[in-house]
Amino acid sequence: MRLARKRLRLRAQRKSFELRRVVDRTSQIRDGDILLFSTQRNEKVRLPYFLEYYREMGVTHFFIVDNDSTDGTADYLVDQPDVSLWQTRGSYKRARFGVDWLNYLQGKYADGHWCVVVDPDEFLLYPFCDTRPLRALTDWLDSCSIRAFSAMLLDMYPKGRLEEQPYLPGQNPIDIACWFDSGNYTISRNHLYGNLWIQGGPRSRVFFPEEPERAPALNKVPLVKWDKRYTYVNSTHMLLPRGLNLVYDEWGGEKASGVLLHAKFIDTFADKATEEIKRQQHYAESYEYRAYADHLSEDSQLWCKWSEKYINWRQLEILGLMSKGNWA
Repeated sequence: MRLARKRLRLRAQRKSFELRRVVDRTSQIRDGDILLFSTQRNEKVRLPYFLEYYREMGVTHFFIVDNDSTDGTADYLVDQPDVSLWQTRGSYKRARFGVDWLNYLQGKYADGHWCVVVDPDEFLLYPFCDTRPLRALTDWLDSCSIRAFSAMLLDMYPKGRLEEQPYLPGQNPIDIACWFDSGNYTISRNHLYGNLWIQGGPRSRVFFPEEPERAPALNKVPLVKWDKRYTYVNSTHMLLPRGLNLVYDEWGGEKASGVLLHAKFIDTFADKATEEIKRQQHYAESYEYRAYADHLSEDSQLWCKWSEKYINWRQLEILGLMSKGNWA
């Protein structure tokens, strides 16, 4: 595994030559700052709320890799005083779906910092997030010598057809996509890397009902006290060293964990799916997006009679989707 980690770090170094620095404000970063890293393409409509959400949470600086957007994203981000921006026309797929680019930036800039690594449609919830800033969580994790914090990806969706409720810049997407599946999840253990593998929810129920094993993974480790020796292996699903993936209690107790509210399924999604099928830059020749497009051509509603309406993080804790562990 040490050799595998070394190869991935060298690969990230090589892929760094695909990145063009547009604006670099990293001189603003101070010791103890919480940093956020994200790769995106054509997400300008989402960025105003995304940035504001994480600013209010306590993120101090944003590292964004823009993968050849055509919607004015770069111009918008250049004007944000807490964003450092890189652009690339490189293949998202050949950069291991953006992981290589972010591994490089984290290795260069994030050593010793707590880092949030999320997509523009992912919104982190953690215990007491309504009353405590992210700094309170990272301070507690530091006091417990915990280096990584896990979160289950929870797919959110509206009631009715996706296109019936247009999304506007600056709007909280959860105001529209406020429903989720409270059950229908399977969990297994990856014995090679030690992480849990979670699948299910509406993407399994609707898009992969005959092949649930092909549904996307929902386990994530989006918050890590970064060390330049670390590397993500597969998106934020797992890391090396393997000890970072042990974010659950093997002895029957509970470790603190969070949820990533995943606001993929709003009215912009149909166009996004069509674009990604054409680009073929996602896993397995965009098999996942082909399944999305096939269903959306027939019926774009994900809501069903068992859907649950989102209230707050305490609701998700009661449902067993997140835990405060021994953080009180």
